[in-house]
Amino acid sequence: MPLKERDLHMIQGAFDTQRKSLMPVTRADLDIAVILPCYNEAVAIGETVRQFRAALPDATVYVYDNNSTDESVKVALEAGALVYSETYQGKGNVVRRMFADVDADVYVMADGDATYDSAAAPELIDLLVSQNLDMVNGARVNEETEAYRRGHKFGNALFSWLVKFFFNSKINDLLSGYRVFSRRFVKSFPAVSNGFEIETELTVHAMQMRMPIGEVPTRYSSRLPDSNSKLATFSDGWRILKMIGLLIKDEKPVAFFLSLAVVMFLPSLFVFVSVFREFLETGLVDRIPSVVVAVSGFVATMLSVVCALILESLALARREARRLSYLRHKGVAASAVEQIKPSLVETETRRFG
Repeated sequence: MPLKERDLHMIQGAFDTQRKSLMPVTRADLDIAVILPCYNEAVAIGETVRQFRAALPDATVYVYDNNSTDESVKVALEAGALVYSETYQGKGNVVRRMFADVDADVYVMADGDATYDSAAAPELIDLLVSQNLDMVNGARVNEETEAYRRGHKFGNALFSWLVKFFFNSKINDLLSGYRVFSRRFVKSFPAVSNGFEIETELTVHAMQMRMPIGEVPTRYSSRLPDSNSKLATFSDGWRILKMIGLLIKDEKPVAFFLSLAVVMFLPSLFVFVSVFREFLETGLVDRIPSVVVAVSGFVATMLSVVCALILESLALARREARRLSYLRHKGVAASAVEQIKPSLVETETRRFG
């Protein structure tokens, strides 16, 4: 028979009481997805999938293959993962596809090479949930000297410092591929990178959106025998450095273009002063090319200042749009409560019906 309005109020009150008693939310209340990019990782992908299934038995493990020419797909399927494909080459393209396809409350992203500590995943998720964060970074601690090549370590330290300086980043391991995200992070992330520079973009996105984030030290192991790294030290390092420059230009146009203006203004001023001093002494301007260079520098300086002002307005509009997209999705705790609510209402309906 239909419920009376009084009964509905009692059901809602009972739900509110139980919701408070159920907080804080635990991992069991959440839909957790483990997402693993994969390119020619037949040696390690099976072990990676099994480790994450053991660490997070209630999670769904997704493997996104990126044109592998070995038996990565077969091995991942045999290990119990859901396997999909991304034909555009590059880790950034794979991450973009995973974020678009997979729906979950919490996303655990790692590489498919069995180097990241899957046993740390529950700790990372618990931190995300307990503090209602949007990203937790797994900072790599390499107990094995061969696990982390010296060139990669130096590059990571340099790039991490640059992002800290320009974007006030709180992340110590910028290039870690082991991260846990909330749904609202994933669904508001624009993902314009194509390759290994994706980690830089992930960090800058969190900083520019002023998202609550955390970082946890995690063990980083050597690759399995016959498993080779896909990261090219110099070419990928250059791409990461270029991405940092592009992000500074797009997200911090005032800093970028005013710095450029200063670089152009000072030499132009030096040339102009020398020509003007000669004019005061002789009453003549003999070095016409120097005058042209100085005036051109002043014009370029003014154009840079104008670009800075215009692009700052555009950057603000982009941040506002991303913020609105971010706010369309609930945080981790709220998402879990929404999943709990229908079962509670059904229970109370049976009690009062």
